[in-house]
Amino acid sequence: MKIYIIGGKAKSGKNTFGTYLRKELKKYGYKPCVMHLTAPLYSYAENYFAWDHQKDEKPREFLQKMGIEIIKNKLHKNTFLLDRLIEDINILSNFFDVFIITDARLKIEFETIKNNYQNTTSIKLNRNHYNDFLTEEQRNHITETEIDTYNNFDYIINNTSLTALEKEAKRIINIEEKKGVEVL
Repeated sequence: MKIYIIGGKAKSGKNTFGTYLRKELKKYGYKPCVMHLTAPLYSYAENYFAWDHQKDEKPREFLQKMGIEIIKNKLHKNTFLLDRLIEDINILSNFFDVFIITDARLKIEFETIKNNYQNTTSIKLNRNHYNDFLTEEQRNHITETEIDTYNNFDYIINNTSLTALEKEAKRIINIEEKKGVEVL
């Protein structure tokens, strides 16, 4: 089993890049699955707080408050989202052989996945000079700032265009394949 964990700030292209990785992996015959650490938070927003994912932008303020202020700080469940994700990977590994996690933000997320899955590749996306549409408070939240202090990435990609992102996905999969790392 192979894990790709992608991190970056808001609107850096994480989901788009994950889609490109999935597309490229399929060409090599793999069965990739795109996953999100924050899936339980989105489920809460949709099921209990009337957030409509079809109509609304990401409920960023809710995600930050629920994930950090309530779950981590108030309830002291530092690995709640990671534990749920790891359970899902272990179950879904019966159907998929590659997992692409597209929303890592914190050091603990990268390190926990690397510690639990030996065959993990970490990727950071940067996107300079773009409008992230965040408030100053959201932009200064730990989920937007902590990634700046983490330096243990296998790849760092500057997102300059969709074409460049797609080329980088192809390049990374090509490199990973040449390493001869058994994925299945």
